[in-house]
Amino acid sequence: MRIGMSVFLILHGLVHLLYFGQSWRLFELQPNMVWPDGSWAFSRLLGDEPTRLLASIACVLAAIGFVASGIGIIAEQGWWRAAVAGAATFSILLYVLFWDGKRHDLDDQGGIALLINIALLVAVLALKWPDFDF
Repeated sequence: MRIGMSVFLILHGLVHLLYFGQSWRLFELQPNMVWPDGSWAFSRLLGDEPTRLLASIACVLAAIGFVASGIGIIAEQGWWRAAVAGAATFSILLYVLFWDGKRHDLDDQGGIALLINIALLVAVLALKWPDFDF
């Protein structure tokens, strides 16, 4: 269970790097995908190019948090649960703030990540699961 959870967290973090590539326009995750352009919180205020830079930085930070969480489990560190909670909360904020405010293509705008992050928060904070003996 310990290895599985750590691998899951690391992979979840690495998926954030795909969104980094999308926001930095290194590649398109899907044809005509423009995330994070049109962000309801930042695009009108900053414009799309600064919004993409901000989203890129945020995605890298979220990835670091999840990868660190996975490494914390592998290394049997007690802080792993706080790291997961912090990374998941940050990731939720990231995708909510960079959402375009429309109910279309939610999976392209981090909708699946939102569900995963909520499940992680419920598991590690409310249910105290999994319980590794360290």
